[in-house]
Amino acid sequence: MNRKTVSRVALTMILFGGFLLFAPAAFAADGWGPILTDDGARKLGGAIGAALIIIGGASGIARVGSAAVEAMARQPEVAGEINTAMIITAAMIEGATLFAVVVGLLAVL
Repeated sequence: MNRKTVSRVALTMILFGGFLLFAPAAFAADGWGPILTDDGARKLGGAIGAALIIIGGASGIARVGSAAVEAMARQPEVAGEINTAMIITAAMIEGATLFAVVVGLLAVL
C-alpha cells in the first residue's frame, strides 16, 4: 500500500472511532433539550481554537527544523550558526503559540 492509501485508511479509522465515542451519549439521552448551550459552545470553541493554534505552531517549528537540518547538511561549516538561529526561531514560534493559546482560553473563561 502506498502512503496516500495508508493516510486515507488511518483518517477513516480515526473518524469512525470519533463517532463511536459519541454513540453511548446519544443512546443515554433522555428527552428533548438543547444539544449545546451557549456556555458549552464557548468552551468547545475555545478548545478547538487552542488545538488549531497548537497544530499551527507545531507545523511551523517542524518546518523550521526541517529547513535548518537541510541547510546544515548543505553547509556543515556554518552548522553552529544555523543551529542557534533555528533554536531562537523555534522559541519565538513557541512563545507566540503559547501567548495565543492563553489569550484564546482567557477569552473563553
